[in-house]
Amino acid sequence: MELLPAHRLAMREFDQRVQRTDVDQLDNPTPCSEWNVRDLLNHLIGEQLWAPWLLEGHTLAEVGDRFDGDQIGESPGTAWNEASGSARSAWDNVSLDGRVHVTGGTIPTEEYGWQMTMDLAVHAWDLASGIQADATLDPELVETVHAVFEPQMDAIQGAGIFAPPKPVSDSADPQSKLLAMLGRQP
Repeated sequence: MELLPAHRLAMREFDQRVQRTDVDQLDNPTPCSEWNVRDLLNHLIGEQLWAPWLLEGHTLAEVGDRFDGDQIGESPGTAWNEASGSARSAWDNVSLDGRVHVTGGTIPTEEYGWQMTMDLAVHAWDLASGIQADATLDPELVETVHAVFEPQMDAIQGAGIFAPPKPVSDSADPQSKLLAMLGRQP
């Protein structure tokens, strides 16, 4: 699967979980040990708010602190729909041959897109776990994200983005292997 279809699919996976999130679930824990549901949603909403700016070539300094703080307000679904709608539009109109400013420097736009896709996919599972919803991810998305990131795991682990990989049997299903690779206990 190519990047943009994978990204759209990962967005839909996260969308489905956000639409099932009630305000009374925002304090629920998630598999991200330091985040509850509100923190997780705020992280993903913030990422979507940043995406159009970064895809247009703005630097981190130019974006500044405009997306710091609570982005959820009283309605997680409304906040997500607005942020993700802007991000989808930006992705639909970007050249993947460009470069994007991120915390670690400037990277290819396509690499940024894959990072966003992985983040949406794994956090869709985290959110589903936090709200006790169906956590089954699209199998093609799972296989694609695993295939793209498995060769990069040493570098990703060195950056401290995810918890260390969890052990999983060779006979585990692909989703369990992906989650374990990204420090989750499936």
